[in-house]
Amino acid sequence: MRRSLAGVALAVTSMVALSFLIPLAALVMSLVKEQGVTAAEQRAAALAPVLTLTTDPNALRESAASLDAAEHLVVHLPGSRALGPSKAPAALLERAQRGRESISQEVPDGWICLQPVVLPGDEVAVIEDFVPEAELTRGVAQSWAVMCCLAVGLIAGSVLVADRLGAKVVRSSKRLAQASHALGLGDLDARVEPMGPRELRDAGVAFNAMAHRMNELLAVERELVADLSHRLRTPLTALHLASERMAGTPESARVEAAVGELEAELQAIIAAARTPLAVGPMGQGLLGTETAARRAPAGAAGAAGPRCEAAEVVRRRTAFWAVLAEQQGRSCAVDLTAEPTDVGLSADDVAAVVDALIGNVFRHTPDGTPFGVRVVRTAQAVELIVEDGGPGIPEPERALSRGSSTGSTGLGLDIAQRAANATGGTLRITRGPLGGARITVTFALAAPAPSGHRSRLARGRRR
Repeated sequence: MRRSLAGVALAVTSMVALSFLIPLAALVMSLVKEQGVTAAEQRAAALAPVLTLTTDPNALRESAASLDAAEHLVVHLPGSRALGPSKAPAALLERAQRGRESISQEVPDGWICLQPVVLPGDEVAVIEDFVPEAELTRGVAQSWAVMCCLAVGLIAGSVLVADRLGAKVVRSSKRLAQASHALGLGDLDARVEPMGPRELRDAGVAFNAMAHRMNELLAVERELVADLSHRLRTPLTALHLASERMAGTPESARVEAAVGELEAELQAIIAAARTPLAVGPMGQGLLGTETAARRAPAGAAGAAGPRCEAAEVVRRRTAFWAVLAEQQGRSCAVDLTAEPTDVGLSADDVAAVVDALIGNVFRHTPDGTPFGVRVVRTAQAVELIVEDGGPGIPEPERALSRGSSTGSTGLGLDIAQRAANATGGTLRITRGPLGGARITVTFALAAPAPSGHRSRLARGRRR
């Protein structure tokens, strides 16, 4: 935009300058030429009264010497030689003498002026004044140079002014674009200082109002989630009482464990919903780690953010689901690598991915359907693979869209995909060896911990 404004100013000012400069240059040249010819005619006319008084050559030479540019004055007396070197063509002299007419005409190398004077005895003398070409253009080049300098200065000034105005507009636009980009990456505190033209100032004010309103809406939404989660504590309390009445039965311990797990989940949801925006489990992963993953080089994910051993978290969560799998007659194959699997996510985030994927197996396949969980370490990533022997997923791309699958919200796969993206990884849906869906979630390895930093697991979920 800045170059465009400067280019427009250059083009417009150049056309305006040329439209005035060309006619003005021609006018200057015409005026100089006219002044030279007029001066020659005046000198010839000034010498004419002297001829009426005397035709003495010496007197005429003295009179001519008193005039300017006397070296170009020549007197042609009748019947005698010219008093000085003549530049006039013979035809013009003959015409002036016979026709007794004043002649002012352009000749080679200059301009000639012939003034006839009638002497006593009806004889005719001719006064010749020659103006060289240099006299007809004296000062024209200097005038043109001055006009060109003025035109160049005018053009440079207009371009400079346009560039300054364009720089102000571009600066305002860049700040607005940077704030919009930061807000899009999750910086909810991004604001812009309104500056520049009135339209851009209005855009900056509107952007700040939009960002403020967005924060308000997000805060209201998170508080609503916390309130709805809190309302689930009432039926949860009833389940606690029911499990206490079942004390002594074989199922009481399992029911109590499930209720405790559900209570811990609700508490985690409430805590996450009431944490400041862009902070906390998965919020930090999406707004903090994901942004860092985009800016940092490959393999540097999680260098300064949360981190955990993915294989250890998977082991704990599959142990929890194995109890329910045994009740439903499902075989559960677990294969975890013994290599380090440090990823740039908190233990809660990885646990949420595992629970979402295994929970989908229990929700969308009949009892007795086998499933398997594997954790594989590659050179730069950790792969979490969950597969089952169910009917599979016929439309993988549609399944990744929240709420687009029939009979499913799509939330589980969305959680897994967002977690993978937060570390710079991916999520793939294929068909596995068991005949059903095979979901592979790839997490980029976290960068090595700084010297002196003790690697530890993030606090696990309360049971």
